[in-house]
Amino acid sequence: MPFEGVMLIINSIFMILGGIVVFMIGMEMMGSNLEKAAGKNIRKLMGKAAKNRFTGIGTGAVVTALVNSSAATTVMIVGFVNVGLMTLTQAASVIMGANIGTTISAFIMALSSAGGSWFSVTAIFALIAFIGFAITLISKKDNVKRIGSIFVGVGLIFIGLSVMSGAVSSMLANEQINDAVRGLFQIFEPPLTWEIIVLFLLGVVLTAMMQSSAALTAIVISLASQGLITLQAAMCIILGANVGTCLTSLISAVGATVNAKRAAMVHLLFNVAGCLIFIFPVAFAGDYIAEFLNSFIADTEWQIAIFHMFFNLVTTLLLLPFLKGLVKLACLIVPDKSGGKSAEGSTEILDERLLKTPAIAVGQVRKEIVRMGDLAFTNYKRALDMLFTGELKGKEQFDETEKQINSLNKYITQFLIKLSSQEISETDERKVSSFYHVTSDMERIGDYAENITEYAERMANLKGSFSEHATEEIKQMDAHLTELYKNVELAFSTHSLKNMAVIEREEDATDAMCKKMQQSHIRRTDEGRCSPEAGAVYLQLAVNMERIGDHMFNIANSIKIYVETEEKAV
Repeated sequence: MPFEGVMLIINSIFMILGGIVVFMIGMEMMGSNLEKAAGKNIRKLMGKAAKNRFTGIGTGAVVTALVNSSAATTVMIVGFVNVGLMTLTQAASVIMGANIGTTISAFIMALSSAGGSWFSVTAIFALIAFIGFAITLISKKDNVKRIGSIFVGVGLIFIGLSVMSGAVSSMLANEQINDAVRGLFQIFEPPLTWEIIVLFLLGVVLTAMMQSSAALTAIVISLASQGLITLQAAMCIILGANVGTCLTSLISAVGATVNAKRAAMVHLLFNVAGCLIFIFPVAFAGDYIAEFLNSFIADTEWQIAIFHMFFNLVTTLLLLPFLKGLVKLACLIVPDKSGGKSAEGSTEILDERLLKTPAIAVGQVRKEIVRMGDLAFTNYKRALDMLFTGELKGKEQFDETEKQINSLNKYITQFLIKLSSQEISETDERKVSSFYHVTSDMERIGDYAENITEYAERMANLKGSFSEHATEEIKQMDAHLTELYKNVELAFSTHSLKNMAVIEREEDATDAMCKKMQQSHIRRTDEGRCSPEAGAVYLQLAVNMERIGDHMFNIANSIKIYVETEEKAV
């Protein structure tokens, strides 16, 4: 082969690789921005997945169509199972749906070849990419910029596909190269058994390397559009790609809970079972399948897209009745070595996999902060009980909870830092900013509870006690703090300001009660009814309880700021 031919092949290969890069950037841009734009809807859809297996399949299909990647959806699912947001059975149905949703990519790729010399779909989408780019430059609103980015992403997908197809076409324009390349591909044409195995394994390996079945499908469609591979060969590669895409979810399950690993295994089992069902018809009846599809549509690109969808739909319909059996098999393959503790019993509901879906991650952070607040307030109650009874038996449990609060404070703060670095909506950005302060306030409540424990130890060592009136005043203050915390927790959990009036009233009551306690203490000291040691503890206790109330009110104010800002934006 002359030097010109060699250079043409090299240049074409470089252009194909560049086309893959543009295509994958477009897929990522479109998927990530669609995901951000529909973040709340994704969260609602995932909630509906718990209803039954059919809603689970629908949820998986819709979410995957939005993010344009079954691998990305499966990684999300592994994360949800890991933190207990989803059971293994629910996850299995969503995974089935994800495989259906990913077939939209093949139809987008097939569409890129539509049109003729006077009409080019790619040219239309190239214009859409330019319009989207202009929108991102002109607009200052995040939501509008996101729409512009979606347009750019869609356009880049078609441009990338066009670059790949054009590179192959340019290479085949040379007669010698055309004959050599076609001869090479004919070596791997089915129906011989070893060719089928080689093509299948090629699909597995290449998809695992690229971590994108969509990218390999794009290459296959580009080759098919130039007549380099037959439909039967393309089907073998597509089957392999469906197994290769499982690698991403298997990698994401490393270091996760047993149930998360089982979710990744369900994904693998589902796709392997589907391939076992289809590999024999494809191997021995590939020509008949091609003839059948030819009766509907002549273009191989569209035939590949139809086969891809048919494969996932039929596999889902056949395996759906055996969903529980599939889950049981995954449980047998991935045994529980931790003594039966599942993800649902996990104490840690934050998982870095959730960072891929910031809207859901924000919701999970809120839950973890509420749990941290419950621990802090429980410790406050435990400290007060030790102060009243003089019994310090709960000190060990108190110290253990305090360590947990400090650990949670550190972990949540680190997670929020990582979440802040993601591309999140304005609303979620305000929430994340608020969560930093709320976490700090929760931790400070725990610190004041620790001070109260020290007062309990001091009183126990002195063998002292408070007068009946002093005890009653402490209980009144505690009643206001309990009511205040109950309403603050409700406001934070529900993202609502409906009970803000009650919060303000109770916070004012704690301030007033602190002053009353101080005045009562002075009166009792003047009357000689209070020892100096007990009096010092009482005054410090009053101030600490009032400051606990202040931190609760800080939390309420933090909620108020971002909720009111959000309402104004609406």
